[in-house]
Amino acid sequence: MVPVTHVGVIDIGKTNAKVAVVALESRTEIGVLKRPNAVRPGPPYPHYDVDGLWRFICDSLAELHLAHRIDAISVTTHGASIVLLDAEGGLAAPVLDYECDGPDRLTADYDAIRPDFLETGSPRLSMGLNVGAQLFWQFRSDPGLCARVAAVLTYPQYWAFRLTGQRACEVTSLGCHTDLWNPHLQCFSPLVERLGLSGKMAPLRMAADCAGTLLPEIARRAGLPEGLTVACGIHDSNASLYPHLLKRKAPFSVVSTGTWVIALSIGGKAFALDPARDTLINVNAFGDPVPSARFMGGREFDLLMGGRMGGQPGTCAETEAARVLGERILLLPAVDPLSGPFQGRQSRWSEDETGLSDGERFTAVSFYLALMTAECLAITGAMGPVIVEGPFARNALYLQMLETATGRPVTASEGSATGTSIGAALLVGDDTRPPDKGSAPAVAQSGTLRSFPADPAFQAYADAWQRQVHGGR
Repeated sequence: MVPVTHVGVIDIGKTNAKVAVVALESRTEIGVLKRPNAVRPGPPYPHYDVDGLWRFICDSLAELHLAHRIDAISVTTHGASIVLLDAEGGLAAPVLDYECDGPDRLTADYDAIRPDFLETGSPRLSMGLNVGAQLFWQFRSDPGLCARVAAVLTYPQYWAFRLTGQRACEVTSLGCHTDLWNPHLQCFSPLVERLGLSGKMAPLRMAADCAGTLLPEIARRAGLPEGLTVACGIHDSNASLYPHLLKRKAPFSVVSTGTWVIALSIGGKAFALDPARDTLINVNAFGDPVPSARFMGGREFDLLMGGRMGGQPGTCAETEAARVLGERILLLPAVDPLSGPFQGRQSRWSEDETGLSDGERFTAVSFYLALMTAECLAITGAMGPVIVEGPFARNALYLQMLETATGRPVTASEGSATGTSIGAALLVGDDTRPPDKGSAPAVAQSGTLRSFPADPAFQAYADAWQRQVHGGR
């Protein structure tokens, strides 16, 4: 059997989709192709451009295989999405964009049948962020749809199905605030039966399971070897968490950054999660519950910076950062009032922000995002070092304020713009088992440990922000 050294990873985020080649030995991306993850307006509702994504995936695999040689394939996608197949294996309905507000029209009716937070660890969210709410609305809007559905697949596993013909559901996507999963008992929640889907959920698999081998027609289409192994696939935030589960000893936390900033607490202190603060129980690749909290940090950054950075990491002069710190120019939550630990609040600046330079704005926004992240970690009982994955790992202002606000060391992951592709690639590696809890090493070998010198200005800023958001506490 040919050893797997290069993994082709299909990585579909909410904002962008990419196909990457990951070198397993170095855990780095050696080839990447990207495109926007476009949403089609309808009819019948806003939905993902599945056909366009599929063409992009096949074309990208072909191009990257010629350049780097792909030995296996893995998949990771954003959460809060589900795929309904008909008896022929086609889509019974378009894949709903979870930012569609249609499900909000049936809030009271859906709330009457959804399981309690204590059972599912899934908070009640707006729009289609609860997959159960999506399904409820789709079935009410199209009375014949449920009867047409032959199988229900979680989103990463849909793409594995397109590659292999094998159907599956997987626990990291089921555990992403769907209302469909009980993480405590590791089984479907009663909502599956209430929606009329008993017997229609695809077989349960684990993320590192082999979904199957590449279909011959797909191998020919993408110029890949026949019989290539395809991993079952994983939810993207759990892909970021996965490498650390393989190497680190609890307690620690991983902050996955992108469109969403998601704080995942491993081995922290017992803490009563409050669903009103956008906390939830995620489920990791081994099926274990993970206390988590989140906010739409990447989207907020884009809104706040208004394209000033041209898609590049921001910069500021020392004098600009010093002014924001010294004058305590604060941005207070919530920029996106529909998500995060301060839902329902409207953001405000402590002073008129129209005169801020780009560098000053970038500094204040970075501090806001770090302090929001620290709040997410606090309300999940996080302990130990904090590892930051994704774009925010390159933002030194964010990292320093996060370390200040949490009082714990911060590690910035290296080697990739996002940790999701690396984690997904490791699903087909040789070591897919968690370490023994009694003998795991204390830290992983990758990442840069940021040990910022104590800075009273940073501490005073963090204290002032926290007093403001907690009413002078």
